[in-house]
Amino acid sequence: MIRLDVGGASDVGAHRTVNQDAAFTAPWGAGVADGVGGGPSGDLASATLLHRLVAGSAPGLDAEQLAEMLRIANWDLRARVERDGSLRGMATTFTGIFVGSEGDLLLAHAGDSRAYLLRHGGLRRETRDDSYVQALVDRGLVAPEAAQSHPQRNIIMSSFAGGEADQSSVATREARVGDRWMLCSDGLTDYVPEPDVAGLLERGTPSEAARAAVNLALEAGTRDNVTVLVCDVVEGPPHPERPVFYGSAANRFTEELGSASA
Repeated sequence: MIRLDVGGASDVGAHRTVNQDAAFTAPWGAGVADGVGGGPSGDLASATLLHRLVAGSAPGLDAEQLAEMLRIANWDLRARVERDGSLRGMATTFTGIFVGSEGDLLLAHAGDSRAYLLRHGGLRRETRDDSYVQALVDRGLVAPEAAQSHPQRNIIMSSFAGGEADQSSVATREARVGDRWMLCSDGLTDYVPEPDVAGLLERGTPSEAARAAVNLALEAGTRDNVTVLVCDVVEGPPHPERPVFYGSAANRFTEELGSASA
């Protein structure tokens, strides 16, 4: 059996007054949500999605169960908009990994928060940005190296906004003991080159590596919130321990949560 040894860090950044990133870590899963810029209450959207998802999650989900939990969490966004019309248009990205029922990992994704896998010293991106600029890159209209600084890089093509047509992907990934995963908001990847991130991930505990990556983004002058989670795949059962929340998920909904299996 496998579980995740996890650590995380989140910072509002020097140019923002509200942290619209939300994140959680637990031995059975971890995830980052980033409130979509330009819409209302991005911090509420990201925190709402994560808290509902975590409240319904448990160790050993299969892909169908995880997809259903994401749909239920998305309905929470819709319910909030129906109660308060001023929230119409709020939305959030989400990228997360979960210990699966078959000893594998489940990777869920919508938007431009990212997941990376460090294996045997090589860093590989495991998600594709659901963004306008990525679509231009795919069509050969923008060079990959120009995407990071493109002025329209933050236009998101897929996110959670409470709509019936909202889409996300859930994919199965092999779980190897010794793998290190990183989940992050674009406050890191828009400002720090991937080779620099790889160098940081090769050192320290998950908590130390996550904090180092956040600090590097701040030093690079990120103009966004920045959140980084680092997850090591280790041997052992993924006990349903209480999750740790970061960013807006730690700042909102401070009522006590039961264990993930409650």
